[in-house]
Amino acid sequence: MRRGDVRHGRPAAGSSRLLSRGARVAVLGLALVVVLGAGGLVAYDRGLLDDYLRSERSTPAELPPPAGVTVPEVSRPDAVLSSASASTSTPRGMRRSLADELDQDDFGPRLGVLVEDLVSGTELLRTSRAVFTPASTLKILTATAVLDRLGPRHRFSTSVTTGARAGEIVLVGGGDPMLARRTDRSAYPRPASIEQLAERTARRLAAQGTRRVRLGYDDSLFSGPAVNPAWEPSYVPSDVVTPVSALWVDEGLGPDRSAPRSTEPSAAAAQAFAEMLEAEGISVRGRVAARSSPTDAETISAVRSPPLAQLVAHVLLVSDNEGAEVLLRHVALASGRPGSSAAGARAVVDTLSELGVNMSRARVLDGSGLARGNRLSLDVLVDTLRVAAQPERQRLRPVLTGLPVAGFSGSLTYRFAADYRPQTAPGIGKVRAKTGTLSGVHGVAGVILDRSGGALLYVAIADRVRLQDTLDARAELDDLSAALAECGCA
Repeated sequence: MRRGDVRHGRPAAGSSRLLSRGARVAVLGLALVVVLGAGGLVAYDRGLLDDYLRSERSTPAELPPPAGVTVPEVSRPDAVLSSASASTSTPRGMRRSLADELDQDDFGPRLGVLVEDLVSGTELLRTSRAVFTPASTLKILTATAVLDRLGPRHRFSTSVTTGARAGEIVLVGGGDPMLARRTDRSAYPRPASIEQLAERTARRLAAQGTRRVRLGYDDSLFSGPAVNPAWEPSYVPSDVVTPVSALWVDEGLGPDRSAPRSTEPSAAAAQAFAEMLEAEGISVRGRVAARSSPTDAETISAVRSPPLAQLVAHVLLVSDNEGAEVLLRHVALASGRPGSSAAGARAVVDTLSELGVNMSRARVLDGSGLARGNRLSLDVLVDTLRVAAQPERQRLRPVLTGLPVAGFSGSLTYRFAADYRPQTAPGIGKVRAKTGTLSGVHGVAGVILDRSGGALLYVAIADRVRLQDTLDARAELDDLSAALAECGCA
């Protein structure tokens, strides 16, 4: 969609409100991801469904069969595609059917809900045109922007180079948000590790006859303050978040991935790397200190992150604040700006504007949604999700496939607890949404398959919830989401 195709957050006059046949394929793919249930999620968590949604033109007939196996010709199932059409819901029917879910005191004085049909673009429900504190639903914007700038296959590299002096090597951070201390082959995504890097470095050095080195570290890829000034002053001291760095291991957590978080994650990563080099038979002399890698340095070894599509899915699935902040700075760098949080926030706004999202009523201060000063209209979130669903923007599809699934994965794993809140059962497996939570703020934004087979884009945020109503407000958001899934609302 070109920038002029969205006017005030809606398709421009004269543009088609109905998605193409290709878009219906994308909707069907989304439907499969949502309703496959636990078995489908196991497949997704191993990355198998990413390939399906990467290209709408892939069909079983285009894949070569195993040797000696004859496969009959397969065509697209048009009859099934036709079921992935617009919802049968109407604005009047939806408001009437959801009256009880919308009228809950626990939401406080400000509840914003916006529901649109994904296929037709019809607005089915709106309760407010105000701007809201988005909390972690803002990660949808960060994810969309970084995928657009870098593409789903991009990887980040952590390397070891020669230093400025003989016998010196430099550990260079490449902004890998998931760089780990130890290798874990059972993890998904499977992160790169400094353990791997130490093994490769030691082999290369030993082959050159080097057994003693001095070690420096270079984390200069990112700039600006490591702690966003828009955050609450207590966030770092109380271990809510790690100071953002282009070089860290386990996001600054301790050796067993527990708090307290390091206040100097780059130095901690370099020290851990030095210890691993020692274990591999390479002696590290002197103090490990910050050093710049020379511009003409030779790369000794390197490890690469999982593809960006998997990193984005991880950040959305578990609401990874540190990961989102690293990705924000990569948006800045990919836009030709310095790698700071302020530059990243501006780059996210500009990127989404170029994609056709009206950002005139958006105030973006970080990448994670931790900043209480963030403000978004409901339209910004819905329109960003709509852009990610466009068939011509396959590179953005992980924004949708990475969303948690109600009752099964990520931050929605233990939500929609039908054993003690049976009214949430209709949402299990059919609601796919990013959660957002701060003190007094509770929200969800994502995609729902309703009873008629239609796909709905929706956002619901309450940002003045009393602390004593926290659990009730969250449960009632689940009730509202489940009611949308169950609603025929014709």
